[in-house]
Amino acid sequence: MLETQTKGTGANMVPLERTQRKPGPDGVPGFFFPELKPVPEPEPRQPRSFKVVDVMTREVLAEGVDARAAVGALEGVHSVVDVTVSVWDPDAERWRMLSFGETQALWDYRGQI
Repeated sequence: MLETQTKGTGANMVPLERTQRKPGPDGVPGFFFPELKPVPEPEPRQPRSFKVVDVMTREVLAEGVDARAAVGALEGVHSVVDVTVSVWDPDAERWRMLSFGETQALWDYRGQI
């Protein structure tokens, strides 16, 4: 049983049920949520397209190939710094050069595929 008299701090003890909000009526009169429109399904993403270029000769070793073929093009390269690898960005409609870490990730798959 809760006592509702003050306890020396000036605060009154009240049952917890009186402090919690009760669920209100169905809503505010005249306010309606708008109907939700169905979200269209996004188009499936196309596979990435890679371009591998030799740094010394600027010879294109592979262009417009998938990741497996790009790793295959790296098989004959001596070092990861001997090539630049780019990926086609369809939104910008240009080749984006991969960072060293991204190129290294492809390089690490050599001999495994």
